[in-house]
Formats: sequence, C-alpha cells, structure tokens
Amino acid sequence: MAYKALVIDDDVSVRDLMKFQLNSEGFEVTTADCGKKGIETVEETEFDIILTDLNLPDFDGIEMVRRCKEISPNTEIIMVTGFGSVEKAIEATKAGAFYYVEKPVEFEELIVLIGKAVERKHQAEEILELRGKLSSRTSYEGIIGGSRAMQDIFEMIDSIAESDANVLILGESGTGKEVIGNAIHYKSHRSKKPFVKLNCSALPKELIESQLFGHTKGAFTGATADKGGFIGQASGGSLLLDEIGEMPAELQPKLLRVLQERVYYRVGSEKPQEADFRLISSTNRNPFDAIQDGSLREDLYYRINTIEIKIPPLRERMEDVPMLADHFLQIYREKYKKTDCGFSERAYEQMLNYNWRGNVRELQHVIERATLFCKKGRIDELNIPKNLDNSISFASIAKKENTENSRFSVDKKDDANVSNGNNILSQKNLSKEDLFIEIGKFIVEKLEEPEEGTEQDDVFNSIEGGVVTAALKRTNGNKQAAANLLGLYRPRLYGMIKRHNIE
Repeated sequence: MAYKALVIDDDVSVRDLMKFQLNSEGFEVTTADCGKKGIETVEETEFDIILTDLNLPDFDGIEMVRRCKEISPNTEIIMVTGFGSVEKAIEATKAGAFYYVEKPVEFEELIVLIGKAVERKHQAEEILELRGKLSSRTSYEGIIGGSRAMQDIFEMIDSIAESDANVLILGESGTGKEVIGNAIHYKSHRSKKPFVKLNCSALPKELIESQLFGHTKGAFTGATADKGGFIGQASGGSLLLDEIGEMPAELQPKLLRVLQERVYYRVGSEKPQEADFRLISSTNRNPFDAIQDGSLREDLYYRINTIEIKIPPLRERMEDVPMLADHFLQIYREKYKKTDCGFSERAYEQMLNYNWRGNVRELQHVIERATLFCKKGRIDELNIPKNLDNSISFASIAKKENTENSRFSVDKKDDANVSNGNNILSQKNLSKEDLFIEIGKFIVEKLEEPEEGTEQDDVFNSIEGGVVTAALKRTNGNKQAAANLLGLYRPRLYGMIKRHNIE
C-alpha cells in the first residue's frame, strides 16, 4: 500500500514539482496551497509524512506544526525553509517537526529524510499496538482474562503455538484447560487440520488402546471392520489427551514409543503408520503425585512436558471474575432472550467474595442460573452457597502480599527520595508517555537487587494497588470515574480493589 504524503506550499511550481517527484517514488500525494486547507486535509486523512513551507500566507510554520501534531500526533512533519529562516525552522523542530530542509531542495537528500520519518512513524505505531496487546487485551482466542497471570499465558501461547513442541497443561477442574488447548492449536500452522480430543478417564481401559491407535478387522471380538484411531484422525493436526494421568499404565510405554519414533501400529496389525500430530496433554493432578503413586510414568512425563502451562485457579485471579461473568451473561442473555439483564454492584461484590472451588465452570453455571431468574432487568443477588468456609479473606491475602512482595528500598523519611519524586512531577513540559518513563525510572532505581537463588517478586502487582488507590482518591471513591480515568473496564477495577484490599 502506497505511503501518503501531504505537500503544503503557496508556490504552485513547488507543489507540482514535489508531487511529481514523490509520485515517482510511489507516494500517494495530496497538495494544499495554504495552512487552512492543509489543516482541513489533515483532519480528513491520516498521512505518513507532511512537507510544509515555513512561511505560509495564513499560518506561521511553528503554529502549523503544533496544529498538525494535535490532529495527528504520529504523523511526521518536515519543514521546508528559505535562506535566513534556519533559526525559526530549528524552533519548529522543537515544537514537534521531524527535521527541516533549506531551499532549493535537493530531492535525493529529502527522500532519505522522508524515508527515516516514515519509518519512525510506523515503528511508533507498532510499539503502541504491541503495548496495547500486552497490557489491555482481555480476550484471546476465546479465553477471557485480564489478570497478569492470564496475560503471561497469552504471551506463552503466542511464543509456542507455531512450534510442534509437546505441551502439558496443568490446572484444577473447571479452569479451562481445553480452551487453552484450543488456542494453541488454532494459533498454530496446524490450525486447518483436525484437532482431535480424547478424555483418557472417560473410556474403559480395554477400549482406549483401540480408540487411540485404531484396529484391524478381527483384532478382537467385535472388531468387524478396520478402524482408524484418534492418532490417525489427528494426522497433520493436533491431539489433545485430557486427564493423561488416567491413561492405563500398560498403554503409556506404547504412547512413549510413538512420540519417540513418530510411528504407531493399529491393534492387530504390524504395518507401521506415520504419526504426524502435535501432542497437547492436560491433567488436573500434580504430575509428581501421579508419578509417585505409579499412575504416570516418569519418562512419559518428561516427553510430554516440553512446554508446561499452569492455569491458576479462579480464586487466584479474582480480577478476571467480573469479566468472565459479563461474558457469560452476554451469552445467556441472547440464549434466553433477556437482553436487558445486568449485574448490580451488590452482585459483583458477592461474586468477588466467593471462593470458586469449581472455577470457571462453576461461575458459568451460576451466571446461567442467575440469568434465567433475572427479573426487572437486574441481577441483585447470585444463588451461590453462603458457606463461611468458602469465602475469601482479602485482608489476609493483601497482608501476606504486602509482607512478602515488598522489594522497595524507599524510606518515607528519606528526603532525597521525596525530592526526586517531586522533581519528576514538577516537569510540566513532559508528555504523558515521557512522564511514565521517568516515574518508571524512579521506581526501578529504588528497587533492591534480588538475592541470588531467590525468586523475583512482581513489582507491577505492588504498583497496581497504588495506582488504583490514587485514582479512587482523586474521584472521591467513584468507581466508574476511576475506571474511566485509568482506561479500565469497571468490573476489572472491582477485582483490583478486592485483590488489593482497598477500602
């Protein structure tokens, strides 16, 4: 796609020459003969580069830069100036112009500058896009989650999906292991091939081998015809073995051999079949417990565990609860024709003070039930067990986190630290992005060096609580206003408030 350039100059010969030369370089060129028309054009179209004369009949060059940057902050501007106006052109670069060139313009030099300016614009956009993906995505390949733990899983899936490495997914029942498996397969180069799933605990032990490998006619009583197994069906695609710790012990060596040699044999046949699949396994058990009691072979464990993904239980990522609840509510509102149904703040509070032992699956059933019984367009209370043993003490969690995760060497009595912080905040000319960078430097400089062999604590967790508290103070406790200020989804803010025990 051609880059877009805007040329603003009151000299028609300059405009025509610039347009001709830029067209020859593959640019799509628009021209304007004055500052007003230039501004109107920038408001209508986003350009990759703007070339503007310093001295326009209706606009000062510096004002022109400022107005264009207000409308399109990422668009780079090159100032064209006549003899004797260099000082003013330099002033324009301080106002936001990329650079300046003097008349008469050497086009070869100019095109080099334009290339650098366009490259910088697109690099800045890529960085912003990446930051947005990493910091704000709450939905990923059908998985809902804005918590840091889920963001880490999203990044891991991005990193491993294109490989053929075996993946082991660990997590309690109901945490969404199958959904994670789906994401891995459908993000991979095998996505257009079958994704076959087998629950190792759902089939009788005497049938699972023939289901997995297939069988030939007459291989056993009832085998009236040749039949391909799940491995054959997954050819070119992926195979999910759910609850792999429940696979019969006598079958595990055969699976291990398939993974090592990439061939398998149907029951009753000695003809080798090619095993072309990516293995994704899952279990709700601690694999080392399964190895200890003999349910899982240790050599098989290390073969299937090239990549390990641990899904935290819902009670450890409570900020995801409101987002998941809203997701399920949307599904059941459409299913049961209750399009006006919504949660009250009391309902959010209730779901955030409940220990979801059944994890996402339990939450989904509770929301479906609440939607069915929703009256007057409002869910005020969820029908969940009022069991004191099943509630969460956020105060104790927050106290523990504050004790264990404190890595800051900032002393509140240290006047130098306070002074440094005040100096940063007093720099009014800093852009918002630069201000955040300076604050980040200030925080990192005050971190203690981690001791060798110790696990790094999550600094962002501590910062998050402080930012949320500050936003609530600024908005006098108005949660919606605080959410708007921070650019957050309001239910996500509820989860943060609970997790950090903010009164």
